[in-house]
Amino acid sequence: MNAVSPVWRPAAFYKTSGSRLECWLCPFACALNEGDTGRCQVRRRRGDIVETATMATSVFHVQPIERKPFYHVFPGKSALTLAAPGCTFSCSYCQNFTISQFGRIEDAPWSAKPVSADDVIQKASETDSLIAFSYTEPILAAELCLDIASRVRDSGAGCVWKTNAFLTPAAAKTLAPALLAVNVDLKAATEAAHEKLTAAPLAPVLEALSIWKSLGVWIEISTPLIPGINDDEASLRVMARHIHALGPETPWHLLRFHPDYRLQHLDPTHPTKLRRAREIALEQGLYYVYVERALGEEGRATACFGCQTTLIKREIGALSENRILRGKCPQCSRTVEGVFEREAK
Repeated sequence: MNAVSPVWRPAAFYKTSGSRLECWLCPFACALNEGDTGRCQVRRRRGDIVETATMATSVFHVQPIERKPFYHVFPGKSALTLAAPGCTFSCSYCQNFTISQFGRIEDAPWSAKPVSADDVIQKASETDSLIAFSYTEPILAAELCLDIASRVRDSGAGCVWKTNAFLTPAAAKTLAPALLAVNVDLKAATEAAHEKLTAAPLAPVLEALSIWKSLGVWIEISTPLIPGINDDEASLRVMARHIHALGPETPWHLLRFHPDYRLQHLDPTHPTKLRRAREIALEQGLYYVYVERALGEEGRATACFGCQTTLIKREIGALSENRILRGKCPQCSRTVEGVFEREAK
């Protein structure tokens, strides 16, 4: 998909603040004078309104939901993926920087084509897919997500996000009814490390996670283990405790770091680091800890927390076997936490 320049549409999530319009979507709370563009580069002021460029997508393809990754949301289901350019973070390791860093670097030109909620819903219906926002920051496409969710709410489908969860409490509450599930990047253990890695604070992420948990949004967490930045045992224990606070049933995906963007000088995460990280997470009381690529089938499988029966086997990015019956373990009848109970449409 190629487009010469963004198409701007009326946005929500702003208020009047003196002579300025203040965006309340993310905690940066950009105060916009006439002609200003927000820090995200995809929201701007024109006259008395704020506009968004994110009624658009640079990708429009169907993948297994395991690719997001979601391991406890309708295993084996397809996900139609959208990604509007732009991000609230400036992560130094971003693999998708050619679209996420639009407006910040020359290597990220506009690459999206306008799309409507009707377009998305039709394609999702044709492919029997959930609707996923990934690769860039879904929060910035809040208006499109709300429009889609308002039209599919009766089907129980909802949207799923791969997100940094950097949004205001008010926005988190507003968007919760539109979200079936989120996979949130927990990138660092401390404010200093998070700020260094992303150019944004950590506290709003933890607050949004707490809000979504309280409102019934299913949460999974992902963390790339970056050598020398967040892979030490102290940091891993702190992040595991943050996740445990959401509930020990919250899945944690430990990802192998791939050198990219501004961190190409670092090495990929060594498998022994990933194995030890998984051990630490389990020691901290988490039920489901996954390593997709470095530990083989063992790292991708879901076992019943009650009787340890293997319930789900996965290939890389795809389902190979699912033994869960009506959301329960067939061996001991223990409920398996996640979104398994109803048929996705």
